[in-house]
Amino acid sequence: MMTLTHQLDRTVVIQAAPAVVFAFLTETPRWAAWWGAGSEIDARPGGKMKIVYPGGTEATGEVIEVSAPRRIAFTYGYASGKLIPPGGSRVTIELEPIGAATRLRLVHEVADENVRDQHVQGWRYQLSLFANVVADAVNAGAGEVVDAWFDAWADPDAASRQRTLSRIAGEALHYRDRYSNTEGIADLVAHIGAAQHFMPGVTMHRQGDVRHCQGTVLADFVSRSSDGQPRAAGTNVFVFGADGKIERVTGLMNASKDTRP
Repeated sequence: MMTLTHQLDRTVVIQAAPAVVFAFLTETPRWAAWWGAGSEIDARPGGKMKIVYPGGTEATGEVIEVSAPRRIAFTYGYASGKLIPPGGSRVTIELEPIGAATRLRLVHEVADENVRDQHVQGWRYQLSLFANVVADAVNAGAGEVVDAWFDAWADPDAASRQRTLSRIAGEALHYRDRYSNTEGIADLVAHIGAAQHFMPGVTMHRQGDVRHCQGTVLADFVSRSSDGQPRAAGTNVFVFGADGKIERVTGLMNASKDTRP
């Protein structure tokens, strides 16, 4: 290893627990999920690391240190020997719990300022992919959670609504739309009961697949009256926590059909 006099330092917060995040740094199938097919890692001191970039460029290295679920370090260089030779730089990734989420700090130590600068955008991009891949895994069941949310709005039994919402949402749940401004599950349970009283028989249903990015989920919906006729339509914005539970919901109505409870 040559003298490494320059470094780039990048920090991102990921909505997942450190143990979940660490698995994507140490298990080959998950490592390849954010680097690409053919990438692999043997996460033990002396183990080999390989990254296969689009177009066939390969980076290789050797694992130096592993401390689960907080830290991993490995050498990093290109199989071609260009820019950074094999063993010619060092990457250290540290994880710190931030509530239920994780702060990830990456330090890439290199021997040349120009080489460092050429890798800044690459790591910015790659860690963005990483955050998405981890969040996708945490929220793989987001569609089912959204469906349970809409089911709770049609449930006539307050205790049952409470159980459903407690299963899919945090106790400090915030809900906002044109007719709602509630704090906590108990407040929302009562609000749903009032909506059912003043608009009996109205139900909401998800339309199409949910759209998800790093803990924010968009779900289109339609509400129908008891005879099945469409009454309103819009989009709900769900914010999921690192535990996969809903933290906040904002309901946005289509401008031409603003009659949802």
